[in-house]
Amino acid sequence: MDAIRLDIWLDVACLFRTRSEAQKACKSGRVDVNDQPAKPHREIRPGDTLTIKRPLGRRQRVVVKTLADRHIAKAEARALYEDVTPPPTADEVEARQMARLMRPFLQARPTGAPDKRQRRALRKLKEQS
Repeated sequence: MDAIRLDIWLDVACLFRTRSEAQKACKSGRVDVNDQPAKPHREIRPGDTLTIKRPLGRRQRVVVKTLADRHIAKAEARALYEDVTPPPTADEVEARQMARLMRPFLQARPTGAPDKRQRRALRKLKEQS
């Protein structure tokens, strides 16, 4: 095998959860191959450098070592690439920690009827009294 589609390889290498998630990332311009924007159908080869834009401005750099077109264990999938991402700076670590702490406050409060979990909790409370 000389080359494989980018979206398939990203899924097999466990860099994205699903192939469709990898396709969306490629289509939205969050994946670059050799510093050029890549579409999901682009073929990659060993030695190509991928740059994946992650949340909070983080960029993951990966060098393709080998190719695979079938799902393999996650531990074996890590052997498909070499992660050359530089370690995060102190500012990036602090920004991630702040985002993690703020997440509960930024989530929208549900309005309207309770969901299934809330209904079960309400029913349990009523049965106890």
